Amino acid sequence: QVQLVESGGGSVQPGGSLKLSCEVSGRVREVRDMAWYRQGPGNQRELVASITSSGSASYSDAVRARFTVSRDNPNNAIIMEMNKLKSEDTGIYVCNAKVASWYPPHRSIDHWGQGTHVTVSS
Repeated sequence: QVQLVESGGGSVQPGGSLKLSCEVSGRVREVRDMAWYRQGPGNQRELVASITSSGSASYSDAVRARFTVSRDNPNNAIIMEMNKLKSEDTGIYVCNAKVASWYPPHRSIDHWGQGTHVTVSS
C-alpha cells in the first residue's frame, strides 16, 4: 500500500525558516511528479511548488525566491526548504505524489499525505 509520510513543519516567527519532507513508502513502479499544496480554512488546496523526477521545479508566485524544492529520488522523497517565512504562509501543507500504475498504460495515480501544520506568527 502506497503511503506518503510527511515530516517537518511547526511554528516559527516571521522571517524564519522551516524544512518539510515527504517520502513515498510502499512498493511502487515509478514516482513521477511530486508537489506541496497548502490547504486553506475551506479545505481548498493551493499548489505551492512541484518538481519532476528529473528535478525541474516550479513555484507559485507567492513563494518563488523564498522556497526551494528538491528530490531525493532513491528514497522517493521531496524536500521543501522554506525561507523568509511570512504570516500568510501559515496553513496545512499537504504532499502529493503521482505514482505510475503497475498496469499498462501505467497512468499516473494521485496519492496524498495527511498534511503537516506550518504556523508563522510573532
